[in-house]
Amino acid sequence: MADEANTETGTVDAAAPIAATEVQGGDTGGEAREARGRGRGRGGNDRGGNNDRGGRGRGRDDRRGRGGDDDGGEELIEKLVHINRVSKTVKGGKRFGFAALVVVGDGKGRVGFGHGKAREVPEAITKATASAKKKMVRVPLKEGRTLHHDGKGRFGAGKVNVRSAPAGTGIIAGGPMRAVFESLGVADVVTKSVGTSNPYNMIRATFDALVSQTSPKSVAQRRGKKVADLLGRGGASVAEAEAEAAAITE
Repeated sequence: MADEANTETGTVDAAAPIAATEVQGGDTGGEAREARGRGRGRGGNDRGGNNDRGGRGRGRDDRRGRGGDDDGGEELIEKLVHINRVSKTVKGGKRFGFAALVVVGDGKGRVGFGHGKAREVPEAITKATASAKKKMVRVPLKEGRTLHHDGKGRFGAGKVNVRSAPAGTGIIAGGPMRAVFESLGVADVVTKSVGTSNPYNMIRATFDALVSQTSPKSVAQRRGKKVADLLGRGGASVAEAEAEAAAITE
């Protein structure tokens, strides 16, 4: 009887490790399946943000950041002036494309224009915008709202006259010229276009007039004088000249 009891006890003790092993094996299998399930998900550790390659979303953020660096971190005003459909006759018929004229400015005295051609309109606008950003020029503004003096510009058959205006006048300009002054940041100006209505020639004539603009500060530096000396030559008192000179920022 004692031997039979020992045999039964040994059987039970031997079976206990086996059951424990089976339970542990079952847990291991469940953990493996759970890990595989996490890896298959779009946000899993195997394919998500912890991986060196990164997810698709992070790539888009990097490209967006690089675009901001190219523009210098400033917001530019882009205005589409004209779109023209062009065609090229080839052996098999005609190939149609589009030409875009775009004006770009920062609203603080810098402006530029560009021209681009492509088979599709969005691509043509993109090319013209990139070209305009490369050819931006700085124009001195009086009180940040108007031009310092009157000017004339000419390109081909296009002629333009630009005049400074008092506060509240607004932008009196038509067509392509208005887009230039709005992008430049001018709030008061009077203009007149004479001759051609070709937008390309009008834009170039306008830029010819803007490039010739000078400020009292630049003239004083070039002549080796003070700004108050230049402003006081028109019969103004010394105090008025000095006050006006102090108000000039560029």
